[in-house]
Amino acid sequence: MIRRGHDMPFGAAPLGDGRWRFRLWAPGAAHVELLLDGQAGIAMTEEDGGWFAAAQPACAGMRYAYRIDGDKVVPDPASRMQADDVHGPSVLVDPRAFAWDDTQWRGRPWEEAVFYELHVGAFSEEGSFAAVEARLDALAALGVTAIELMPVADFPGAHNWGYDGVLPFAPHRRYGQPDDLKRLIIAAHRRGLMVFMDVVHNHFGPEGNYLHVFASPFFTERHRTPWGAAINFDGQTSRTVRDFFIHNALYWIEEYHVDGLRLDAVHAIIDTSRPDFVEELGCRVAERCAGRQVHLVLENDNNAAHYLNGAARHYRAQWNDDFHHAMHVLLTGEEEGYYADFAVAPVSLLARVLAEGFAFQGERSAYRAARRGEPSAHLPVTAFVDFLQNHDQIGNRAFGERLSALAPAPALRAATTLLLLVPHVPLLFMGQEWGSRRMFPFFCDFGADLAPKVREGRRAEFARFAAFSDPAVREQIPDPGAESTFLQAKLDWGERDTAVGQGWLELHRTLLKLRRHLVPLLAGVSGREARSAVFSECGLAARWVLADGTVLLLAANLGAEPVADVTLPAFAPFYATPDPFAENEILMPWSVVFYLCRPAQADILVNGRSAFE
Repeated sequence: MIRRGHDMPFGAAPLGDGRWRFRLWAPGAAHVELLLDGQAGIAMTEEDGGWFAAAQPACAGMRYAYRIDGDKVVPDPASRMQADDVHGPSVLVDPRAFAWDDTQWRGRPWEEAVFYELHVGAFSEEGSFAAVEARLDALAALGVTAIELMPVADFPGAHNWGYDGVLPFAPHRRYGQPDDLKRLIIAAHRRGLMVFMDVVHNHFGPEGNYLHVFASPFFTERHRTPWGAAINFDGQTSRTVRDFFIHNALYWIEEYHVDGLRLDAVHAIIDTSRPDFVEELGCRVAERCAGRQVHLVLENDNNAAHYLNGAARHYRAQWNDDFHHAMHVLLTGEEEGYYADFAVAPVSLLARVLAEGFAFQGERSAYRAARRGEPSAHLPVTAFVDFLQNHDQIGNRAFGERLSALAPAPALRAATTLLLLVPHVPLLFMGQEWGSRRMFPFFCDFGADLAPKVREGRRAEFARFAAFSDPAVREQIPDPGAESTFLQAKLDWGERDTAVGQGWLELHRTLLKLRRHLVPLLAGVSGREARSAVFSECGLAARWVLADGTVLLLAANLGAEPVADVTLPAFAPFYATPDPFAENEILMPWSVVFYLCRPAQADILVNGRSAFE
């Protein structure tokens, strides 16, 4: 057994002599009192740099809060646990009271990663850490190797996607207590599953963030984000702000023994200093986690490949929206919003994604009216996390429909085959493995003042789309604050047991079992020797040279019409979708064929010539 805890310069921690240390950064306060378990206010000592501190007899489970300037009572911004809502008192937690028995777990190599993203509250009827733990055997049998939890940091109300968190160190109380999350992580490790935490370091939610009351230097008007004033990562007093979030990352990794983090929307972290916050966080994690397989993943709309460069490679990969957008246009024909950038030549852009990682590597994005991205062909093939569905790409739709409701089954089967067998790292969204048709709309549970604004704001977002130009149609968009909206997002595990569900489940299991043959050949492989080509309107070919010199060869028809005059290798494929061939060298609609072969065999002929010429 081992006891784990992360030491940090703020928050509450036991001193080992019956007393607890309390420390708060409150540069905007004249004086601060500690309110401890019903006792009278205890004046905290003011220290240099805007800090207030106290040491008092206490024990785990006691409630506490801070009173600012004799008026406002606030929770601890570094609270490890809340008694009730984010507006109420915090609870003292001794992290070293929990005994861990996963002492031999050191994680898994990055190239083995197959992600399964889930929302704790919607994954099961119970909506708890314990309920996720009860389903881990099903995930291990599926063949995924990493579960990625959407943010669990405490947020206001009963349910939320998690990206409106305001207490980033406290697991949401409705999901369970800190020990319940730790038990989930131990159970995952027993089954060989990595656990990744989705963390939000670019903003706080709009309700329950009390930092403005006593620590306004957390924010700066010099930079603006979609949520208003940016977090202050590069101005005066930014050192404390940077440390707060760096400790948050280290906290999840050290105290909860998670195997990695997914950093949400780092393009909204505005920092002109060098090293910038993203770079510094990567270095600090690498320094503290030597000897463990700990992996950091970015979401970054800027396609900033430089975060994935270099010998240290502190960031293993980036979520690859370009793969999703190209595939989505091919599967659905949708061309509005950010899909407009992929509407003209989706197969060509997908071909570039498969060979080089990003579709946009500095080219102008018409949707953004700006250049986007950096060259990426030199990066490892595993530096890109591909997906057909995730919380954003489903939930950003007005009604939260999944691809199973938008695309024909043969097309979705072909797309799934690509997702799980190309050398990039794949990600599945909960229920995708059985073709779930449950919607996943945006949901939240804000107070009475904010809830109507969120409802009207969401409906207004869709006014620019042709299907929602009529105000009456927009009124049908689910209210994010209605409990019914949250309930309809919950998985229906009964779908899994239907004939259709079992068919999709078997496909995913088969493909992930085949992927295990490729995994040992992915380490150290870059995209420098990868090639792709487009033939006809929807024909695509690609090849990757793997670590032992073997070539993974792909031929695909990603359209509804046959493609003629295509000559594929005569030997048996590694995997093929059902009935991909017809007479006279015709590649059938929505067909995907993979081969493992020697370099001399790795070619596809179109009209008698190499597709790669």
